[in-house]
Amino acid sequence: MTTEMMMIIAQENLEAHLEKKQEKENLKGLISPLQIWITSAASPACYNLIPILTSGQVFGLHTEISLTLFDQEEVEKSLQGLVLETEDLASPVLRSVSFCTKVEEAFRQADVIIVLEDSMEEEVHTLEDCLRSRVPLCRLYGYLMEKNAHESVRVVVGGKTFVNLKAVLLMRYAPGIARNIIAVALGVEGEAKAAVARKLKTAPSCIKDVIIWGNISGNNYVDLRKARVYRYESAIWGPPHFSRPVLDLIFDSDWLKREFVVTLKNLTDTGQQFGGILAAHSITTTLKYWYHGSPPGEIVSLGVLSEGQFGIPEGIVFSMPVKFENGTWVVLTDLKDIEISEQIMARMTSDLIQEKLVALGDVLTFQPYQSDDKQEKQEITPDHKASVYSDLVPDENKHLAVSDVEISELSHHTTSVTPSFQEPISDLEGNTEER
Repeated sequence: MTTEMMMIIAQENLEAHLEKKQEKENLKGLISPLQIWITSAASPACYNLIPILTSGQVFGLHTEISLTLFDQEEVEKSLQGLVLETEDLASPVLRSVSFCTKVEEAFRQADVIIVLEDSMEEEVHTLEDCLRSRVPLCRLYGYLMEKNAHESVRVVVGGKTFVNLKAVLLMRYAPGIARNIIAVALGVEGEAKAAVARKLKTAPSCIKDVIIWGNISGNNYVDLRKARVYRYESAIWGPPHFSRPVLDLIFDSDWLKREFVVTLKNLTDTGQQFGGILAAHSITTTLKYWYHGSPPGEIVSLGVLSEGQFGIPEGIVFSMPVKFENGTWVVLTDLKDIEISEQIMARMTSDLIQEKLVALGDVLTFQPYQSDDKQEKQEITPDHKASVYSDLVPDENKHLAVSDVEISELSHHTTSVTPSFQEPISDLEGNTEER
């Protein structure tokens, strides 16, 4: 073959290659990537979140994503550096990454919005101020979500303070997408699994079906009655799918009532243990389940808007057992033997209702759960008295109650710290409640 002929063939091959490449680019342009927005993107949680999102493990290896990091103008340099680091990952599923500091552009065409812990510079001196400080940002976010995001947008609320409250406020100010707003509870669930696993000397991944009830970042109830352990080395052994009830293997009831409770209290008291790694893993696992379904037969804890399930008052975001399937979540109302005492349920729902009313200005001061005769003395507007407190039960089961710390003891804490007035309680079945 002559040189001239080889040059002609090489040119034809090059042209064919360029045409084929252009066709792929054109086809790629027709497929819109999944638009993911992350708020408070300068936070440590976002730094740990990005590698997981771009790994293809959450949305799938065949789903391209486009990340937009949203935060205040003061942290623009940090966002620029984060964008460059994300590009350096050279992830095959990452179509683009950018940052946004313009409020009016927030959540443009968003398919997924991840709401991380918001950092507020001003210092607050009371719990009431801390609750009310959440409203302006949630009102703004809610408005922008309904205005700019896709109507089918999925919103995941994470963080370590007032997670339930932020979720219910977003639902209030973005009613059109309220069903698609959830609060992440897998972080607390993971902490409980790890504590049980340490006691049983096994891996936390072997512990399943721990249920978190109530306020994810505050007054919650860790329920071990359905919890099971897999691949546990003991006298009774079975195949990988074989499991045993956790409570049948923990013979130390004193540990359940004391050390287990104290351990969870120390972990959730200030939220300091809910760091970037745990927050990122909890959020991405929740998203993975939402898109691809949770493991068959496994119970997942999730903060959702109550519709009266399990006797929970409507209109509050409450962590409860669910399963993910077919791109949505379903509350597991058919579970047996998971009844919670009226005393504990009333304490959890009362706190969540109080948080909501104080934040919206309908109640002047946060009142801890009290008996009915004391509740009547609370300062609440007539419009809310009947609708909100009609579902609260009397103060019964005194043997389960704990002493309340005066709210006046809360002083000079900032909005980035969880109020430390909760103390956990436990019953004989290994269930704990933060109080």
